[in-house]
Amino acid sequence: MLAITRARSPKLAIHEYRCDAGPNDRPFTEVHHEYSISYVKNGSFGCVSHGRLHELIAGSLLIGRPDLEFMCTHEHHACGDECLSFKFSPEAVEEIGACDDVWQLGALPPLPDVMIMGELAQAVVDGRSAIGFDEVAYLFANRFVRSVRQMKSRPTKLRPRERQRVIDIARWIEASSHEEIDLDTTARAAGMNAFHLLRTFARVLGLTPHQYLIRARLRHAARVLTDEGSTITQIAGAVGFADLSNFIRTFGRAAGMSPQEFRRISRG
Repeated sequence: MLAITRARSPKLAIHEYRCDAGPNDRPFTEVHHEYSISYVKNGSFGCVSHGRLHELIAGSLLIGRPDLEFMCTHEHHACGDECLSFKFSPEAVEEIGACDDVWQLGALPPLPDVMIMGELAQAVVDGRSAIGFDEVAYLFANRFVRSVRQMKSRPTKLRPRERQRVIDIARWIEASSHEEIDLDTTARAAGMNAFHLLRTFARVLGLTPHQYLIRARLRHAARVLTDEGSTITQIAGAVGFADLSNFIRTFGRAAGMSPQEFRRISRG
C-alpha cells in the first residue's frame, strides 16, 4: 500500500492511497483510527464492515470511525485501486454536524454530488485549483453528510460469481461511459438478460447500471472541467452527453451549480 500525505492541519488531513493487492493476496483485519471518508478514484475492492460485504467501485465511498474494524478483500478485483482519503478530528466532525450513525454506514455507492466534489478535491491535490485544502475537505464532507442523512441500507446476499460479474460490468461501464450505452448493450456485455442484470447490479452496488453510467460521465466531466482548454460543449460530447442542454441540466442537479460555475470555483 502506497500512502502519500497531501495536506495536514490540526483538524484534518488528506491522503492518497494506492493499493496493488489482488486475488492472491490474503486479506487481514484493519482498524480505523480516525473519522474518515475515502473516495475511490480508480479501480475496485471489497470491504467487510459491520459484518457486511461492500463492493466499492470508482466513485464509491469507504467510511470509517475510530476503533471500527474492517477488512479489504480483492477476491473479485485484480486491477488494484486508488483512493483520496479525508480524515477528520472529533472537533472537525462536530463542526461538520454529522450524527454518529452517518459514520457507521461502512460504505456507500457512487453519489453524483459527492463524486463531483471528489473530483474537485483531486484537482486541488493536483494543483489544478486555487481552492484551499481545508476548504475542499469541508465542502466534500458537507456534501457527504447531506447526501446520506436519509439513506437506508439493506443486507445483500449474493453468490461470489454474481458479485464478480457485477464488478466486471461496472468496470466496463466506467471504461465505455463516453460511448452510447443502453441496458441491452450492457446486458450483452455482461452475458446476462437485462432484468437479471438490473436486479443484481442494484443489489450489489446500490444503483442501476444507467445511474452508474450517468455518474461516471459526470465524474469524468468534473475532472476535465478543472483543466484549461476545452469548451463546455466539447466536454459534454467527450464524456458521452449527446445533448449540451441535458449535460448542463444533469450536472447542475448533481453539483448544485452549472458547469461554468464549477469551473470558475475550481480556479479559485
